[in-house]
Amino acid sequence: MQFVCPQCHISYPATSQRLRCAECGGPLDVADRKRFDPAAINTEDHSLWRYRAMLSLPDGARVVSMGEGMTPLVEAGFAGQPIHFKLEYISPSGSFKDRGTTVLTTALKAWGVTRAADDSSGNAGASFAAYCARAGLAAEVFTPASASPAKLAQIAVFGARLNKVEGAREKATEALEAAAGGGLVYASHAWSPLTLEGTKTIAYEIWEQLGRGVPTCYVCPIGQGSLLLGAYRGFKDLLAAGLIAKLPRIIGVQSIACMPIVEALRQGLDRAAPVEKKLSVAEGISLARPIRDREILRAIRESGGDALAVSDDETLAAQRDLAQIGLYVEPTSAVVGAALKRLKVDGVTVAALTGSGLKSPPALR
Repeated sequence: MQFVCPQCHISYPATSQRLRCAECGGPLDVADRKRFDPAAINTEDHSLWRYRAMLSLPDGARVVSMGEGMTPLVEAGFAGQPIHFKLEYISPSGSFKDRGTTVLTTALKAWGVTRAADDSSGNAGASFAAYCARAGLAAEVFTPASASPAKLAQIAVFGARLNKVEGAREKATEALEAAAGGGLVYASHAWSPLTLEGTKTIAYEIWEQLGRGVPTCYVCPIGQGSLLLGAYRGFKDLLAAGLIAKLPRIIGVQSIACMPIVEALRQGLDRAAPVEKKLSVAEGISLARPIRDREILRAIRESGGDALAVSDDETLAAQRDLAQIGLYVEPTSAVVGAALKRLKVDGVTVAALTGSGLKSPPALR
Protein backbone atom coordinates (compact mmCIF):
# COMPACT_ATOMS: atom_id res chain seq x y z
CA MET A 1 0.00 0.00 0.00
CA GLN A 2 1.31 3.44 -0.98
CA PHE A 3 0.42 7.05 -0.32
CA VAL A 4 1.02 9.72 -2.99
CA CYS A 5 1.13 13.52 -3.05
CA PRO A 6 -1.38 14.80 -5.63
CA GLN A 7 0.70 17.97 -6.09
CA CYS A 8 4.26 16.59 -6.26
CA HIS A 9 3.37 13.05 -7.44
CA ILE A 10 5.84 11.58 -4.93
CA SER A 11 4.93 8.17 -3.49
CA TYR A 12 5.55 7.00 0.07
CA PRO A 13 5.05 3.69 1.87
CA ALA A 14 1.76 3.90 3.76
CA THR A 15 2.55 3.97 7.48
CA SER A 16 1.06 5.46 10.63
CA GLN A 17 3.86 8.06 10.69
CA ARG A 18 3.29 9.45 7.18
CA LEU A 19 0.69 12.23 7.17
CA ARG A 20 2.13 14.83 4.76
CA CYS A 21 4.27 15.15 1.68
CA ALA A 22 7.92 15.63 2.65
CA GLU A 23 8.40 17.97 -0.31
CA CYS A 24 5.44 20.38 -0.17
CA GLY A 25 3.88 19.57 3.22
CA GLY A 26 0.50 18.93 1.61
CA PRO A 27 -2.02 16.15 2.26
CA LEU A 28 -1.58 12.71 0.70
CA ASP A 29 -3.91 10.35 -1.13
CA VAL A 30 -4.05 6.58 -1.36
CA ALA A 31 -2.05 5.71 -4.47
CA ASP A 32 -3.68 2.38 -5.23
CA ARG A 33 -7.36 3.18 -4.79
CA LYS A 34 -9.67 0.36 -5.79
CA ARG A 35 -12.20 0.63 -8.61
CA PHE A 36 -15.89 0.29 -7.79
CA ASP A 37 -17.32 -3.07 -8.75
CA PRO A 38 -21.02 -3.69 -7.98
CA ALA A 39 -20.44 -7.43 -8.20
CA ALA A 40 -18.00 -7.17 -5.27
CA ILE A 41 -20.58 -5.72 -2.84
CA ASN A 42 -21.10 -8.09 0.09
CA THR A 43 -24.87 -7.91 0.36
CA GLU A 44 -24.80 -10.02 3.53
CA ASP A 45 -23.07 -7.14 5.35
CA HIS A 46 -25.31 -4.25 6.37
CA SER A 47 -22.52 -1.83 7.29
CA LEU A 48 -20.22 0.22 5.07
CA TRP A 49 -17.90 -2.79 5.10
CA ARG A 50 -20.14 -4.31 2.45
CA TYR A 51 -17.78 -2.33 0.20
CA ARG A 52 -14.59 -3.75 1.69
CA ALA A 53 -13.41 -4.89 -1.76
CA MET A 54 -13.40 -1.20 -2.79
CA LEU A 55 -11.46 0.06 0.27
CA SER A 56 -7.66 0.33 0.33
CA LEU A 57 -6.17 -1.11 3.54
CA PRO A 58 -2.84 -2.47 4.79
CA ASP A 59 -2.25 -6.14 4.05
CA GLY A 60 -3.77 -8.46 6.64
CA ALA A 61 -5.95 -5.77 8.22
CA ARG A 62 -8.73 -7.04 10.48
CA VAL A 63 -11.77 -4.77 10.49
CA VAL A 64 -12.54 -2.63 13.56
CA SER A 65 -16.26 -2.01 13.26
CA MET A 66 -19.44 -1.28 15.21
CA GLY A 67 -21.88 -1.60 12.31
CA GLU A 68 -21.38 1.95 11.00
CA GLY A 69 -22.73 2.99 7.62
CA MET A 70 -25.89 2.07 5.68
CA THR A 71 -27.61 4.92 7.50
CA PRO A 72 -31.27 5.56 6.62
CA LEU A 73 -32.25 7.69 3.63
CA VAL A 74 -35.54 9.24 4.66
CA GLU A 75 -37.77 11.33 2.38
CA ALA A 76 -39.58 14.24 4.02
CA GLY A 77 -41.14 17.54 3.04
CA PHE A 78 -38.94 20.44 4.10
CA ALA A 79 -38.90 24.09 3.03
CA GLY A 80 -41.71 23.37 0.56
CA GLN A 81 -39.92 20.61 -1.33
CA PRO A 82 -39.27 16.88 -0.99
CA ILE A 83 -35.81 16.13 0.45
CA HIS A 84 -34.05 12.82 0.98
CA PHE A 85 -32.25 13.14 4.32
CA LYS A 86 -29.26 10.88 4.88
CA LEU A 87 -29.31 10.30 8.64
CA GLU A 88 -25.59 10.16 9.38
CA TYR A 89 -26.23 11.06 13.00
CA ILE A 90 -27.59 7.53 13.49
CA SER A 91 -24.06 6.17 13.78
CA PRO A 92 -22.37 4.41 16.72
CA SER A 93 -20.85 7.61 18.12
CA GLY A 94 -23.61 9.92 16.85
CA SER A 95 -21.92 11.44 13.80
CA PHE A 96 -20.72 10.72 10.26
CA LYS A 97 -17.14 10.70 11.55
CA ASP A 98 -17.48 6.98 12.21
CA ARG A 99 -17.18 6.32 8.47
CA GLY A 100 -13.60 7.54 8.41
CA THR A 101 -12.68 6.36 11.89
CA THR A 102 -13.54 2.72 11.27
CA VAL A 103 -11.11 2.62 8.33
CA LEU A 104 -8.42 4.65 10.13
CA THR A 105 -8.45 2.52 13.30
CA THR A 106 -8.48 -0.65 11.23
CA ALA A 107 -5.24 0.54 9.60
CA LEU A 108 -3.70 1.65 12.90
CA LYS A 109 -4.33 -1.78 14.37
CA ALA A 110 -2.82 -3.46 11.29
CA TRP A 111 0.27 -1.25 11.58
CA GLY A 112 0.78 -2.34 15.20
CA VAL A 113 0.00 1.04 16.78
CA THR A 114 -0.82 0.84 20.50
CA ARG A 115 -1.11 4.56 21.46
CA ALA A 116 -2.72 7.13 19.19
CA ALA A 117 -3.99 10.69 19.39
CA ASP A 118 -6.22 12.99 17.35
CA ASP A 119 -7.28 16.64 17.58
CA SER A 120 -10.90 17.64 17.17
CA SER A 121 -13.60 20.16 17.95
CA GLY A 122 -15.69 17.28 19.29
CA ASN A 123 -17.32 14.75 16.96
CA ALA A 124 -14.14 13.35 15.42
CA GLY A 125 -12.64 13.07 18.89
CA ALA A 126 -15.65 11.20 20.22
CA SER A 127 -15.57 8.85 17.25
CA PHE A 128 -11.82 8.32 17.62
CA ALA A 129 -12.15 7.58 21.34
CA ALA A 130 -14.96 5.09 20.70
CA TYR A 131 -13.17 3.16 17.97
CA CYS A 132 -9.86 3.12 19.83
CA ALA A 133 -11.74 1.59 22.76
CA ARG A 134 -13.21 -0.96 20.39
CA ALA A 135 -9.75 -1.73 18.94
CA GLY A 136 -7.98 -1.88 22.30
CA LEU A 137 -5.80 1.17 21.57
CA ALA A 138 -4.82 3.76 24.18
CA ALA A 139 -6.26 7.06 22.92
CA GLU A 140 -5.68 10.74 23.57
CA VAL A 141 -7.82 13.54 22.18
CA PHE A 142 -6.86 17.23 22.06
CA THR A 143 -9.85 19.58 21.92
CA PRO A 144 -10.61 23.27 22.38
CA ALA A 145 -11.59 23.86 26.01
CA SER A 146 -14.70 25.62 24.67
CA ALA A 147 -16.00 22.53 22.82
CA SER A 148 -19.48 21.22 23.57
CA PRO A 149 -19.55 19.74 27.10
CA ALA A 150 -21.64 16.84 25.79
CA LYS A 151 -18.93 15.97 23.26
CA LEU A 152 -16.16 16.30 25.84
CA ALA A 153 -18.05 14.00 28.21
CA GLN A 154 -18.50 11.49 25.39
CA ILE A 155 -14.76 11.47 24.65
CA ALA A 156 -13.95 10.92 28.32
CA VAL A 157 -16.48 8.15 28.90
CA PHE A 158 -14.81 6.01 26.21
CA GLY A 159 -11.64 6.11 28.30
CA ALA A 160 -9.55 8.44 26.14
CA ARG A 161 -7.22 10.90 27.82
CA LEU A 162 -8.84 14.29 27.23
CA ASN A 163 -6.55 17.30 26.73
CA LYS A 164 -8.53 20.55 26.75
CA VAL A 165 -6.61 23.41 25.13
CA GLU A 166 -7.47 27.07 25.64
CA GLY A 167 -7.91 29.24 22.57
CA ALA A 168 -8.96 28.67 18.98
CA ARG A 169 -9.48 25.25 17.39
CA GLU A 170 -6.05 25.47 15.76
CA LYS A 171 -4.37 25.59 19.19
CA ALA A 172 -5.49 22.01 19.86
CA THR A 173 -3.66 20.90 16.70
CA GLU A 174 -0.51 22.74 17.76
CA ALA A 175 -0.62 21.13 21.22
CA LEU A 176 -0.94 17.64 19.76
CA GLU A 177 1.84 18.17 17.24
CA ALA A 178 4.09 19.19 20.14
CA ALA A 179 3.10 16.13 22.20
CA ALA A 180 3.37 13.49 19.46
CA GLY A 181 6.30 11.09 19.50
CA GLY A 182 7.73 8.74 22.10
CA GLY A 183 5.24 6.05 21.14
CA LEU A 184 2.26 8.40 20.77
CA VAL A 185 1.17 8.34 17.10
CA TYR A 186 -0.57 11.39 15.66
CA ALA A 187 -3.48 9.70 13.88
CA SER A 188 -5.06 12.78 12.34
CA HIS A 189 -8.52 12.20 10.89
CA ALA A 190 -8.08 15.43 8.94
CA TRP A 191 -4.73 14.56 7.34
CA SER A 192 -5.11 10.82 6.85
CA PRO A 193 -6.23 9.79 3.34
CA LEU A 194 -7.83 6.72 4.92
CA THR A 195 -10.57 8.94 6.33
CA LEU A 196 -11.78 9.61 2.78
CA GLU A 197 -11.67 5.89 2.03
CA GLY A 198 -14.39 5.61 4.67
CA THR A 199 -16.46 8.68 3.81
CA LYS A 200 -16.63 7.83 0.10
CA THR A 201 -18.98 4.98 1.03
CA ILE A 202 -21.80 7.48 1.57
CA ALA A 203 -22.04 7.87 -2.21
CA TYR A 204 -22.13 4.11 -2.73
CA GLU A 205 -24.95 3.81 -0.20
CA ILE A 206 -26.97 6.64 -1.74
CA TRP A 207 -26.60 4.98 -5.14
CA GLU A 208 -27.92 1.70 -3.76
CA GLN A 209 -30.70 3.33 -1.73
CA LEU A 210 -31.95 5.29 -4.76
CA GLY A 211 -32.32 2.07 -6.72
CA ARG A 212 -28.86 2.37 -8.27
CA GLY A 213 -29.51 6.00 -9.14
CA VAL A 214 -27.89 9.32 -8.39
CA PRO A 215 -29.39 12.47 -6.87
CA THR A 216 -29.59 15.71 -8.78
CA CYS A 217 -28.11 17.53 -5.82
CA TYR A 218 -26.10 16.54 -2.73
CA VAL A 219 -25.90 18.98 0.21
CA CYS A 220 -23.65 18.75 3.27
CA PRO A 221 -21.73 20.98 5.73
CA ILE A 222 -18.09 21.94 5.05
CA GLY A 223 -15.50 22.00 7.83
CA GLN A 224 -12.48 20.03 6.76
CA GLY A 225 -14.73 18.81 3.97
CA SER A 226 -14.29 15.07 4.49
CA LEU A 227 -17.95 14.20 3.88
CA LEU A 228 -18.14 16.43 0.81
CA LEU A 229 -14.91 15.03 -0.62
CA GLY A 230 -15.83 11.48 0.29
CA ALA A 231 -19.13 11.81 -1.57
CA TYR A 232 -17.36 13.43 -4.52
CA ARG A 233 -14.83 10.60 -4.73
CA GLY A 234 -17.54 7.97 -4.34
CA PHE A 235 -19.70 9.49 -7.08
CA LYS A 236 -16.59 9.77 -9.28
CA ASP A 237 -15.99 6.05 -8.74
CA LEU A 238 -19.55 5.30 -9.85
CA LEU A 239 -19.10 7.54 -12.90
CA ALA A 240 -15.83 5.82 -13.83
CA ALA A 241 -17.56 2.45 -13.54
CA GLY A 242 -20.25 3.58 -16.00
CA LEU A 243 -22.98 3.25 -13.37
CA ILE A 244 -24.15 6.88 -13.44
CA ALA A 245 -24.29 9.40 -16.28
CA LYS A 246 -23.06 12.46 -14.38
CA LEU A 247 -22.10 13.77 -10.97
CA PRO A 248 -24.76 15.31 -8.72
CA ARG A 249 -24.43 19.01 -8.03
CA ILE A 250 -22.39 19.17 -4.82
CA ILE A 251 -23.39 22.01 -2.52
CA GLY A 252 -21.44 22.73 0.65
CA VAL A 253 -22.65 24.84 3.56
CA GLN A 254 -20.61 27.01 5.90
CA SER A 255 -21.35 29.50 8.64
CA ILE A 256 -21.18 33.21 7.90
CA ALA A 257 -18.84 33.35 10.90
CA CYS A 258 -16.23 31.27 9.01
CA MET A 259 -16.67 30.81 5.25
CA PRO A 260 -13.30 30.38 3.49
CA ILE A 261 -14.72 28.14 0.73
CA VAL A 262 -17.69 30.41 0.02
CA GLU A 263 -15.34 33.39 -0.28
CA ALA A 264 -12.92 31.48 -2.50
CA LEU A 265 -15.73 30.68 -4.93
CA ARG A 266 -16.89 34.29 -4.93
CA GLN A 267 -13.36 35.48 -5.66
CA GLY A 268 -12.49 32.76 -8.18
CA LEU A 269 -9.63 31.39 -6.05
CA ASP A 270 -8.09 27.91 -6.14
CA ARG A 271 -7.31 27.93 -2.40
CA ALA A 272 -9.43 28.83 0.64
CA ALA A 273 -9.82 32.58 1.01
CA PRO A 274 -8.22 34.23 4.07
CA VAL A 275 -11.02 34.92 6.55
CA GLU A 276 -11.35 36.17 10.10
CA LYS A 277 -13.00 33.40 12.09
CA LYS A 278 -15.73 34.43 14.53
CA LEU A 279 -17.72 32.48 17.09
CA SER A 280 -20.60 30.39 15.76
CA VAL A 281 -23.09 27.85 17.06
CA ALA A 282 -21.85 25.63 14.20
CA GLU A 283 -18.59 24.91 16.00
CA GLY A 284 -17.82 21.74 14.07
CA ILE A 285 -17.28 23.60 10.78
CA SER A 286 -15.44 26.65 12.14
CA LEU A 287 -12.17 26.04 10.28
CA ALA A 288 -10.45 28.93 8.55
CA ARG A 289 -8.22 26.79 6.31
CA PRO A 290 -9.41 23.30 5.32
CA ILE A 291 -6.45 21.03 4.64
CA ARG A 292 -7.87 19.79 1.32
CA ASP A 293 -9.18 23.17 0.18
CA ARG A 294 -7.98 22.72 -3.42
CA GLU A 295 -9.93 19.51 -3.87
CA ILE A 296 -13.05 20.89 -2.17
CA LEU A 297 -13.15 23.77 -4.63
CA ARG A 298 -12.44 21.47 -7.57
CA ALA A 299 -15.23 19.09 -6.52
CA ILE A 300 -17.78 21.89 -6.26
CA ARG A 301 -16.82 23.41 -9.60
CA GLU A 302 -16.54 20.13 -11.48
CA SER A 303 -20.02 19.08 -10.32
CA GLY A 304 -21.59 22.43 -11.20
CA GLY A 305 -22.29 22.95 -7.52
CA ASP A 306 -21.93 25.84 -5.09
CA ALA A 307 -21.27 26.78 -1.46
CA LEU A 308 -23.58 28.80 0.76
CA ALA A 309 -23.05 30.57 4.08
CA VAL A 310 -25.81 30.81 6.68
CA SER A 311 -26.19 32.81 9.88
CA ASP A 312 -26.52 31.48 13.42
CA ASP A 313 -30.14 32.66 13.52
CA GLU A 314 -30.91 30.74 10.33
CA THR A 315 -29.11 27.70 11.70
CA LEU A 316 -31.00 27.61 15.00
CA ALA A 317 -34.32 28.16 13.20
CA ALA A 318 -33.51 25.27 10.87
CA GLN A 319 -32.58 23.10 13.87
CA ARG A 320 -36.05 23.69 15.31
CA ASP A 321 -37.74 23.09 11.94
CA LEU A 322 -35.91 19.81 11.40
CA ALA A 323 -36.93 18.69 14.89
CA GLN A 324 -40.54 19.34 13.94
CA ILE A 325 -40.30 16.59 11.33
CA GLY A 326 -38.56 14.23 13.74
CA LEU A 327 -34.93 14.97 12.84
CA TYR A 328 -32.97 16.17 15.88
CA VAL A 329 -29.52 17.40 14.87
CA GLU A 330 -26.82 19.64 16.28
CA PRO A 331 -26.33 23.17 14.88
CA THR A 332 -23.31 22.14 12.79
CA SER A 333 -25.64 19.75 10.96
CA ALA A 334 -28.61 22.15 10.92
CA VAL A 335 -26.74 24.52 8.58
CA VAL A 336 -27.90 22.12 5.85
CA GLY A 337 -31.52 22.81 6.75
CA ALA A 338 -30.87 26.56 6.60
CA ALA A 339 -29.36 26.17 3.13
CA LEU A 340 -32.28 24.06 1.90
CA LYS A 341 -34.62 26.97 2.62
CA ARG A 342 -32.75 28.95 -0.05
CA LEU A 343 -32.27 26.18 -2.59
CA LYS A 344 -34.83 25.23 -5.20
CA VAL A 345 -33.55 22.18 -7.02
CA ASP A 346 -35.37 20.04 -9.56
CA GLY A 347 -35.07 16.28 -9.23
CA VAL A 348 -33.83 14.38 -6.19
CA THR A 349 -32.00 16.27 -3.46
CA VAL A 350 -30.03 14.34 -0.82
CA ALA A 351 -29.04 16.26 2.31
CA ALA A 352 -26.59 14.78 4.83
CA LEU A 353 -27.48 15.34 8.49
CA THR A 354 -24.15 14.81 10.15
CA GLY A 355 -24.40 14.99 13.96
CA SER A 356 -26.93 14.20 16.66
CA GLY A 357 -28.73 16.95 18.55
CA LEU A 358 -27.96 15.06 21.76
CA LYS A 359 -24.38 16.33 21.43
CA SER A 360 -25.35 19.97 21.99
CA PRO A 361 -28.79 20.25 23.62
CA PRO A 362 -28.18 23.70 25.21
CA ALA A 363 -28.18 25.32 21.75
CA LEU A 364 -31.78 24.28 21.13
CA ARG A 365 -33.00 25.38 24.54
